[in-house]
Formats: sequence, structure tokens, C-alpha cells
Amino acid sequence: MDARMSDTGTLTVTTPSDREIAMIRVFDAPRRLVFRALTEPELMKRWFSGPPGWSFTTCEADVRPGGKYRFVWSDQNGTDMGMGGVYIEVTPPERIVATEKFDQAWYPGEAIVTQSLTESGGKTTLTLTVRYESKEARDGVLASPAKEGVQYTYDRLAEFLKTLEA
Repeated sequence: MDARMSDTGTLTVTTPSDREIAMIRVFDAPRRLVFRALTEPELMKRWFSGPPGWSFTTCEADVRPGGKYRFVWSDQNGTDMGMGGVYIEVTPPERIVATEKFDQAWYPGEAIVTQSLTESGGKTTLTLTVRYESKEARDGVLASPAKEGVQYTYDRLAEFLKTLEA
């Protein structure tokens, strides 16, 4: 499915290669606001909370090539889920490329995450492409509830974007 044909609010998941997952979502907001929400820690803290029952406890992001990020979510039982990486490319307001590695081994190795933003008619299409080290790692993520987690997170982002000034 072409990203421009995606309905606002619908998450489309594809596998462009045997090591990649692409997730596409259209937001009813200009690209510059979506980019800000994805890159400014003070804004991220307001929507990037994780699944119900979790809170976003650490949000550190030096959003520049070579800059590092660290995110941690905690549930009500004190369980933490952390991840981090390094920004490889940052091209405002259209592209962010970074490494990704979870503290827990949800999948083997490190992934490369590319977020591409295109705008048409005041709506922004976000294409999140994750390239894993192997087909097995990708398939493990496909078999997990990752899609539901991304859908929930992007729903929160969509609601948050309504509160930002255009």
C-alpha cells in the first residue's frame, strides 16, 4: 500500500525485505509538528508513555548525528523496559535514522530505525522502517505484540498532536 493512500489513524505494516518491518501511519498534523513531537524530550514525555499501566520514566535525547538517546518505561510493579542508541542522521523535519538496542533481548543484536516524514494537504505520513540483523530477529518481532504497541503509541501521538499549536 502506498503511504499516501493510508487512512489517518490506521497503522499499515509491511515487510519490504527479509530483515525489515515498515510501519506507516498518517497524522492529521503538519510535518514540522510531528517532527518536533518525535525529537523534543519535553514533548515526548507528554505522549510516549508506553502501554496502559506503564509510565515514561527516562527520556534523554541528544537529537543530532552522533548524539545518544536513552528511554526507559516502568510499570506499576517496578519492572523497567529500557532502550537506547545513537542518532546516525537527523534531517529536520523529514528524516531521523538511529540505532536501537533494548536492555532486554527482545530480539538479537541491534536494529537501525529510520523515521521518514512526508506532508501532503496538511497531513503527515510517518514511515517507520526497522532493519534487524537477521530474518529471524525480524520474524520474532512480527510474532510479538509490537504492532499493537506501535498502534497504541501512535494513537497517543495523534491525540497529543491535537494539543500543539499549528
